[in-house]
This record gives sequence, structure tokens and C-alpha cells, in this order.
Amino acid sequence: MALGAVLFGFLLFLIIGVILYFVAVYNGLILLSRNIDKAWANIDVLLKQRYDELPKLIKVCEGYMKYERETLEKITAARTSCLNAKTVGEASAAEGELVKGLKTLFAVAENYPDLKANQNFMQLEQRISYLESQIADRREFYNDSVNNYNIKINQIPDMFVAQMIQMKQRELFKAQEEERKNVNIDFNFPK
Repeated sequence: MALGAVLFGFLLFLIIGVILYFVAVYNGLILLSRNIDKAWANIDVLLKQRYDELPKLIKVCEGYMKYERETLEKITAARTSCLNAKTVGEASAAEGELVKGLKTLFAVAENYPDLKANQNFMQLEQRISYLESQIADRREFYNDSVNNYNIKINQIPDMFVAQMIQMKQRELFKAQEEERKNVNIDFNFPK
């Protein structure tokens, strides 16, 4: 009878240990998953702020840049694509187009001294540049969170718990091909 009680105690201890392990792994995976959602929401807040600034920037530029309509239309189209993006991949692609359009806009603005001197334009340019910096920081945090999560759901033994609760890999926010190209820098200034 003593052996049966010891065996029962050991079996009970083992079952409780497995349950506690499952709960700990589950809670850890949920924490990582929610951190990814939070990181994306933080990016989304900054993107929304930037999107809200873009119509103001375009309005200021329209009066000066009569011949640069295509650039302004590309930014407007890219902004719409960003707002309609449903996945991280779609958002990443749309963001690449928007960043490319903004770079073109700011480069073209160099040809319009009156525009560059406009106080509203300067404030909006600084605000958008600040938001771009914040977005880059938040993207890095998002990718770190996704990376930690993806590693965790692929490591043994946590992988088995992740599969049981159907946790899938998350997508990293990646730079678009256009953003990876080398920048051509020309130091031959006109005389």
C-alpha cells in the first residue's frame, strides 16, 4: 500500500508539473504575441500622424509646384495604399512607395526657393522627418518582438505547445527593394 501511495504521489506531481509547464509556456507565448500587436499599434499611431500631415504638406506645395503634379499624386496614391494595407507585407510595400515619394518631394522642393522658405513647409518637413525617425525606431522594436516570438515558437519543447494552440510565425517589417539600392552621391557641384 505504501508503494501505491508513493506512485500515486509521483504521478500526481508529474501531472501538476506538466500542467504548470504548459501554462508557463502558454503565458510566455501570449505575452510575446501581445507585445507584437502592441508594437504594431505603436507604429500605426505614428503612421496615422504622418498620414494626417501629408495632406497639409501637399496643400502647401501645390501652389508652388504647379509642374510637379505627378509627384504630389504619387504621394497621395501611396498614402491611400498605406491606409488600405491589411498585412505587414502590404504595409511594408506601401510604406516603401510613400517614403520614395516623400524623398522625391523634398528633393524637388530644392528647386523652389520660395517653397523652401515657406514657414509652413519647413514645419511640416521637420514634423514628417521627426515622425520618420520615430517610425524607424518602432519598426526596429517590432522586428525584435517578432524575431523573439518566432524563435520561441520554433524552439523545442515550446514548439509543441505553440503547435497545439496553433501559433504561427509572424512577418517581419522589411525594407522594399527600392530602399536597399545604393544612393548615388555626386560631389561635382555646379560652379
